[in-house]
Amino acid sequence: MENLTHKILKAHIIRGEMIPGEPIEIRIDQTLTQDATGTMAYMQFEAMGLPSVKTELSVSYVDHNTLQSGYMNADDHAYLQSVASKYGIVFSKPGNGICHQVHLERFAKPGKTLIGSDSHTPTSSAMGCLAIGAGGLDVAKAMAGYPYRLTMPKVVEVRLIGSLRHGVSSKDIILELLRRLSVKGGVGKVFEYTGDALKTLSVYQRATITNMGAELGATTSIFPSDEKTKEFLEKQGRPEDYRPLQADPQASYDETIEIDLSQLKPMAACPNSPDAVRPITELAGIKVDQVAIGSCTNSGYEDLMKAAMILKGKKVSPHVSLIISPGSRQVLLKLIQSGALQIFIQAGARILECTCGPCIGMGQSPKTEGVSIRTFNRNFYGRSGTLSAKVYLTSPEVAAASAVSGVFTDPSMIAYEDDFAPEPQIIDDGMILYPSRDPDSVEIIRGPNIKPIPQNTAMPSSLSKKVVIKLGDNITTDHIAPAGAEVLPYRSNIEKLSTFVFKNNKPDFYDVCQNNHGGIIVAGENYGQGSSREHAALAPMYLGIKAVLCKSFARIHKANLINFGILPLIFENPEDYDKIQEMDTLQLSDLKNLYTQRSLEIYDQTSGQKIRCRVECTDADLDLIMAGGALNYIRQNAS
Repeated sequence: MENLTHKILKAHIIRGEMIPGEPIEIRIDQTLTQDATGTMAYMQFEAMGLPSVKTELSVSYVDHNTLQSGYMNADDHAYLQSVASKYGIVFSKPGNGICHQVHLERFAKPGKTLIGSDSHTPTSSAMGCLAIGAGGLDVAKAMAGYPYRLTMPKVVEVRLIGSLRHGVSSKDIILELLRRLSVKGGVGKVFEYTGDALKTLSVYQRATITNMGAELGATTSIFPSDEKTKEFLEKQGRPEDYRPLQADPQASYDETIEIDLSQLKPMAACPNSPDAVRPITELAGIKVDQVAIGSCTNSGYEDLMKAAMILKGKKVSPHVSLIISPGSRQVLLKLIQSGALQIFIQAGARILECTCGPCIGMGQSPKTEGVSIRTFNRNFYGRSGTLSAKVYLTSPEVAAASAVSGVFTDPSMIAYEDDFAPEPQIIDDGMILYPSRDPDSVEIIRGPNIKPIPQNTAMPSSLSKKVVIKLGDNITTDHIAPAGAEVLPYRSNIEKLSTFVFKNNKPDFYDVCQNNHGGIIVAGENYGQGSSREHAALAPMYLGIKAVLCKSFARIHKANLINFGILPLIFENPEDYDKIQEMDTLQLSDLKNLYTQRSLEIYDQTSGQKIRCRVECTDADLDLIMAGGALNYIRQNAS
C-alpha cells in the first residue's frame, strides 16, 4: 500500500530506486523563480542555448527586490520580463503577489511536480502537488529538460487528530513540530499529513504548514488532494485542475508522529531560530514595538481575516507599528470587498504592497533592540535588517492581539468572532503576462548591473588552502550571503555581491579570501540551512572557496555547492572539528580517488594533525565537482 509521496514520485521517476538514502532523478512538470534568484537562474538557462523551456509550465515572479531606490532592481525586472516573453515563461509583474501565494492560487495542481528557486516552494504541496525548493541552477536545468536529482527521502506520517481551539492556528501546528524536532529534524525526510483533522483544515491553513516545513530542513511536506482542495480550486475558477489524490488505506511510512490539535496552545518561535518555540503564556507581558502580518507563510485571505476580526473596532497600541502585507493582489481585492482593509486602516495599520517585503529584510527593519512579532517563517540573526532586534514568529491571531495590547497576548484568552465573511470569488490575472507568440522578435534587456556568470575552474587533483573562516552550528544562507535592501540589488552582480559574504560574521572575509587566493570553510552541524539562494555557493566560489568541511549539511545548500564545483566534506569524527583552527593550512590530496573511496585524509600542515572526512556524493555529483560545476560539465558534454 503506497503513501502519497511514493505515488507521485513513482509517476515521475526516471532513474534510481525509491529506497531512502539512494539517489533518484525525477521529471519536473513545473518550475517557479523569484527575482532575487531568478535573474541568475535565467542567465544560466540562456547559457544552455535552448530556444524555449521544456517544462509544462514555468513562472517567473517578482516579489523580493521591489524597493526601487536605484536602477538595479528595475533593470532586473525588465530583464526577467523580456526573458520570460522570449523563452516561453509566464511572468508575474511586481505587485501581483508573493510567488508561493500566487502559484497556489493560480497554477499548482494535484499530482504534479514543482521545483522552485526558493526554499518555501513546498507551499504548493498544500494541495497534493509535490513541490520542492532548489537552487537556481537546478531550476534552470529543469527548464532545459534535465531531470531533478535528489536523495530518496524517508516519508514521515504526521497524523493530525482533534481540532483547533479558539485562538489557536495552523501556525501553531508547525511550530509544535519544530519544537519537537528542531531545524534539522526533517533532513532527508518528507512530512506527509494524514488523520481525521484534515477535514477541518483549509488549503490556506495547510499552506502555512507546508510552507514552514522548510524550517525543519525537510525535502518537502505534503497534504492530500481532497474535498478541501476541490473547494479551493473551484473558488479559483480552476475546477478542471482538481483530481483526488491521497495515500492508500494502511499505507506504510518510515515514521509516524501524532499531534492532537485540541491540545495545542498559541506559541512563538523566539529569537533567533524557528525552533526556539515557547507558549505565549510564558511570554505574556513582554512589550512589543512592531507587528508585521504577512509573508508567504500567513498572508492568505483567511489569515488576514482572522487578524481583522481581532482588530475590528480597536486601535493599535500607541507604541506599536503594525504592518500588513497581503500575499497577492487577489487577496488584497478580497480584503477590500469584505471590508477588512478598512478595519486595518482604521485600527492604525500601515499597508504594504503584495510582496515579501520585511520578511526578506526589504524595508520595515525594527528599531534598535526592538521587539518585533512577525507572522513570517524565519527569524535568523540580522535577517530583519536590525542586528540587535528580537524577532518572534507567531500566528496572525497572536500578532493582532499583541498589536492592540502592546504586549505579548494569548488570543485564546480574548473574545473575538471566529467566523468572518465568506471568501469573495475574485479572479484577476491582469498582472500575469504570457510569453510572446513571436519569440524571435523579443530583445533581451540587460542593464549595466547585470554581469556575466562567473566561471569556476576544474577541481585540481590536490590542493592546499587556508581555513578562511571557522563557524559554529546552524549557519544559515543569510549568514553566508545576506539579504536586505543593501545587498539584494546585486544578486545579478556576483563580483559586487561577494563583498558582502559573511559580513556579519567576519567583516574582512572578502579581503582574507583575496589575500589567500580563496580557501576552505570549516563549520559545525547543519551548514547552509534556510533559504535556497544559490548565491551562498556562487559568491564563495567566485572568492576561490574550493571546499567546505563541516559536521553536516542542509540539503539545498549541499546541492548548490556541488552545482558550483565546491567539494562538500563531512567530518568522520565530529570531535575533529575542535582540532582545526581558523587560518590553518589544510592539504587535500588524491581527490580523484573519491570516485572509489568516498573518504579523504586531510593533513593540517599548521598543526601536523591528520583528519578523516567523507564525501556523501554520487559519481554524477563528483563529475560536476571535478568539472568545476554543472555549467562547465554541461558545456563540456554538449553534443
